[in-house]
Amino acid sequence: MHGRTALITGGTGGIGRATAMGLGRLGANVAITGRDAVRAEETAQEIRESTGATVFVFLADLSSQAEVRRLAAEALDRLPTIDVLVNNVGGYWDTRQLTVDGIERTLAVNHLAPFLLTELLLPRLKRSAYARVVTVASQAHTQGWIDFDDLQGERSYSGARAYSQSKLANVLFTHELARRQPRVTANALHPGVVSTAFGAADPGRTQRLLVPLLRPFMKSPARGAETSIYAASAPELVGATGGYFANSRSRRSAPQSYNQDLASRLWQVSEDLVRAR
Repeated sequence: MHGRTALITGGTGGIGRATAMGLGRLGANVAITGRDAVRAEETAQEIRESTGATVFVFLADLSSQAEVRRLAAEALDRLPTIDVLVNNVGGYWDTRQLTVDGIERTLAVNHLAPFLLTELLLPRLKRSAYARVVTVASQAHTQGWIDFDDLQGERSYSGARAYSQSKLANVLFTHELARRQPRVTANALHPGVVSTAFGAADPGRTQRLLVPLLRPFMKSPARGAETSIYAASAPELVGATGGYFANSRSRRSAPQSYNQDLASRLWQVSEDLVRAR
């Protein structure tokens, strides 16, 4: 990865921080995004000291489309090249919440933010012969379906259902991006069950009860980041696109994720949701 630049969203903690650290150790220039300036700078300094990498810091709340657009503009201004985009930011909210754009938060953060950011950065990515878009999905996508009649859970909301839908959207997005942009390698992945602060802001009852019991058996963030690092850096994946990985191995994603009509419709709906703002 020497001389290549990787932008990792949510790079100040958990899997994102570990991904940035790992790519830095491989010689990449690393750009991380975060919401808190102090935490972001502290993380950047840790990465610099541990890896010797050049680290760029960008501040953005990716639940806001205006913030996504500002992040993209700043990245294009400050980064001469972008070789890898790791769409790592994601979250779980047990209760239905709306963003500043009036969009259900799970859909906004987990799907629309990477969809929009990738679209805005594509011209710069396509200038790289190495261009890779890596999107952190989840095995939960296998339980998901895209409910176009109630995409934002206005009639009926379940945190688990919204999350699974958003993760299926990640995989559908990856497959459709691979079809639309053959010059860019696009892959999605399942990081495993990782011990992070994921979902801590609005946990469900099951999560509050089970996570403390399961935490000793969960992957560390460093192990959870291994598949992200693999998808971003492995030489054997040059030109390998439209894939889904777990434990750094290629896997078949859920049958519904290969439905091209579904992926195309979701792409158009997503375009409409980001164009209207």
